[in-house]
Amino acid sequence: MPEDHYFTAAPASDGERRRLPVVLAGREVEVETAGGVFSPDHVDLGTRVLLRSVPPPPATGDLVDLGCGWGPVALTMALLSPGARVWAVDVNQRALDLVRRNARSLGLDNVTAVTPADVPAGLRPVAIWSNPPIRVGKAALHDLLRTWLTRLAPDGEAHLVVQRHLGADSLQAWLQAELGCRAERLASAKGFRVLQVGRPGA
Repeated sequence: MPEDHYFTAAPASDGERRRLPVVLAGREVEVETAGGVFSPDHVDLGTRVLLRSVPPPPATGDLVDLGCGWGPVALTMALLSPGARVWAVDVNQRALDLVRRNARSLGLDNVTAVTPADVPAGLRPVAIWSNPPIRVGKAALHDLLRTWLTRLAPDGEAHLVVQRHLGADSLQAWLQAELGCRAERLASAKGFRVLQVGRPGA
């Protein structure tokens, strides 16, 4: 059987859920994780760099966590902006189930966990936060970002965290040259870059 990746739609690996204490939005909480999703044992370093670097999410509107895993980014958005609608997006069904369970256990009714195909066609996010799945390959990553960045509201912004040695600087150049995005380095820490990206052509 081929090895599961965190971007596998239906992981075959052990799906036994386990409890994990974490700090999200400055609060100590307990979440559920499982094998077959991205970083099941902790909030990974890239996500931590992202979450401590971004400005507060908009208080209202549609917010997207692209590649949500078990939900640290989506749950943080929802805790910080209870008046916003948070879309946790992933191809991994196990990850989506975990996000739903975690949102419910934290009393968050503003989180919707869906596959990309189930996101409403007219959605225009005011913010996208993402630790994108770099390991899907450059072509797939570019297609993913092209699709989602063009969906941003005119004044919306995306914040992406990418490891420097996995191509953060070349991705920033591609966003600027090929997509025509405003793409600036917001922060750099522990080998990661946080890119602040505007809608193409905005």
